Order: sequence, then structure tokens, then C-alpha cells
Amino acid sequence: MKIGHGYDVHRLVNGRRLILGGVEIPFEKGFMGHSDADVLIHAIMDSLLGACALGDIGKLFPDSDEKYKGADSIMLLKEVYGIIKSRGYAVVNIDSTICCQEPKLSTYIDKMRANIAEALECDTDCISVKATTEEGLGFTGTGEGISATAVCLLLDK
Repeated sequence: MKIGHGYDVHRLVNGRRLILGGVEIPFEKGFMGHSDADVLIHAIMDSLLGACALGDIGKLFPDSDEKYKGADSIMLLKEVYGIIKSRGYAVVNIDSTICCQEPKLSTYIDKMRANIAEALECDTDCISVKATTEEGLGFTGTGEGISATAVCLLLDK
């Protein structure tokens, strides 16, 4: 078995869509970033890559490469999973947390879980997505950005 941890954060800005877990969420701001900047998916990808000691998503999908400009992070997650799978690993489970003051995310969590499970070829029951505020503290609490953490457990098939 292998365990990996991932973290990502992006600033919220006007003029961008807010994509979390592959779900577009109606909000007046979105993430600043080279791809769609989906912090949840980025944290999950880093946890998977970390579990296999393959670095991080910046190494695999550098923001200096124009082919990743505006990239769909769910598609990148599928690519990461293909690499993990080629090394003989399958996802046992993912546990993740999104930290943001706004917007409220509870109505989108099930769709996020389904998107992630589909990309990782596992049951939705293996994917946990939680959301929390930080009581108005720090950059997430003031609405400057949103962060996400993820932990994964992989099993050698």
C-alpha cells in the first residue's frame, strides 16, 4: 500500500469560472491559474503522484506549457490515474477537504464525488469530499482564495 498527501490553493479573481471537483459553481469569482485551476482536483492529483514518489502536477503539467492553458483538471486527473494504474496501483480511497468561506458547497459535493470516482475508476463510496469554512480567518476566510487538501491510499494490484 502507498499513502499520498496533496495540497493546493488558488486566488479568487473576477472574470474566471469557479470549478471545483469538475463542477462549475455559480459564483462571482473564479480561480486564477493556468488551467481551470480546480484546487480540489489538483490536491488529489498531487496526493496520487506523491504516493508513488512521482513529484507534483507542476512537474507533469508545467504552467509554462501552453497546451495546459485552460486545461480541464478532470482530464488531467485521468492522465495521472493512467500513470498510477500503469505502475500497478488502484485507488482504495481518497479523503479530501475544501477550505472556503464562500460559496456554500454542500449541494455540489455528490457531483464532485461522482466526477472523481469516474476519473479514478472506483466506487463513489471510495471518495470523500468535505467542505469547511475557516471562521473568517486567513486568506480563505477573507475570500481571497480557496484551498484543498487530499489524502489517498493506493493498493498494489
